[in-house]
Amino acid sequence: MAGGRIELVSLTKRFTEVAVDDIDLQIASGEFFSLLGPSGCGKTTTLRLIAGFEQPTAGRILLDDVDVSAVPPHKRNVNTVFQSYALFPFLTVFDNVAFGLRNKHLPKTEIRDRVYSALELVHLREFERRRPGQLSGGQQQRVALARALVLQPSVLLLDEPLGALDAKLRRSLKVELKALQEQVGITFLYVTHDQEEALTMSDRLAVMRDGKIVQLGVPNVVYEEPADTYVADFLGVSNLMEVDVVSRGPGSQCDVRLGESTLHAEHGGIDAPDRSHAVIRPERVKIEDFGSSGPNRVPAMVERLVYLGSSTQVFLRLAAGSDVQVLINNDGGEQKLTQGTPVHAFFAPDALRVLAGGTPVADMSAAEPEEMPQAS
Repeated sequence: MAGGRIELVSLTKRFTEVAVDDIDLQIASGEFFSLLGPSGCGKTTTLRLIAGFEQPTAGRILLDDVDVSAVPPHKRNVNTVFQSYALFPFLTVFDNVAFGLRNKHLPKTEIRDRVYSALELVHLREFERRRPGQLSGGQQQRVALARALVLQPSVLLLDEPLGALDAKLRRSLKVELKALQEQVGITFLYVTHDQEEALTMSDRLAVMRDGKIVQLGVPNVVYEEPADTYVADFLGVSNLMEVDVVSRGPGSQCDVRLGESTLHAEHGGIDAPDRSHAVIRPERVKIEDFGSSGPNRVPAMVERLVYLGSSTQVFLRLAAGSDVQVLINNDGGEQKLTQGTPVHAFFAPDALRVLAGGTPVADMSAAEPEEMPQAS
C-alpha cells in the first residue's frame, strides 16, 4: 500500500512537565520503525500525538506531506493497537474485526471479503465464530491486529502490543509481526521498552530519553556503536568500566587506564573527556588462561557462572575492581571454568569503545518519578 510517510517537525508536548521535547524525525513509507526507551521517556506520548489522541504544544505532524496536527483521530489514516487489546467480549472474532467497517456503512459483501482477508493474514480464519474469552492471549493479539489492518491504514501504530504475553509467546509473535508487516507493506511505528523486540523487528529505531531522541539508526549500528553510556546500558547488556584517557591516537583511537592496566580502544576517544567509560559487549570479551601475555589483557577472577542453555554467562571481577559479564556459547566443548578460577580477560581493541556522557539506566531508576499514563 502506498503512502505512510511520517514527518515530525519540532514536535513538543507539555503536561506539567515536558513529555516530548522538540523532536525532528522522518519515517519512510513501508518502514518498520521502533521508539525505544524506559518508562517516562516520551515514546508513548509521541505515538499518541501521531494518532491524534493528544494535541501538540508546538511543532507539526505530517502524514504523506499533509499537516495533520489539528486533524481529529478518526480522520487520520492511521490505526492503533494497544497493549490491552480492547476487544468486545460479547462479539465474535468476525464481528470484532468487522466493527470499524460497519461504522463506515460499507456493503455487506465488501465487509465479509475484507474481514476474511484480514483473518487470513493473521491465520485466524477458522476462529471467526469464537468470542475473545475463548482465545489465548496470542490469538487475541492477532484479532486486534486484524481489526486494525482491515481498515487499510497507511500507518499502523503499536503501543507495546506484546507486553501482556509470556516470554515464549512474545519471541514467536515478534517474528510473525515482522513477517506480517513485510507482507502488507504499510508503515509500522512500534513503541516498546524491550530492546530485544526493537532489535529483532525494526528497520530503524530511535532510543529516547527525557522526551528527546538520543540516538537514531539501524539496529546493528545503534547496538554496536552506542552514542553514550545511556544508550549502551539500555540497549542490551554492556560492560561499563570507569577509565582515564591517557593518550589519543589517530582517528578516534585512544589509550585508557583501568586500574594498573592500559587498554587500547579503537573507537570513541576523539569525543571522550579525560574521565570516561569504556564499554564492551559480553559476547566480545574473551576469557583466557591466567598468565596470558599481550596487550588489552586484564587479570580477573571468576565469581559466578550461570547456565543459559545455548550459552553460559560468566561474571568476572577484574583486578581493577570492576565487574564484567562474559557470554560464552555452549558448543559442546568441556567447560573448564569454575568459581574462583583466576583468568585473564581480553578486550579486543576493535570491540572496546570509550564513551562520554549519559547516565546509565540503572542509575536513573531511583531518580526518575513514575510517569503519568498519558506522558509515558
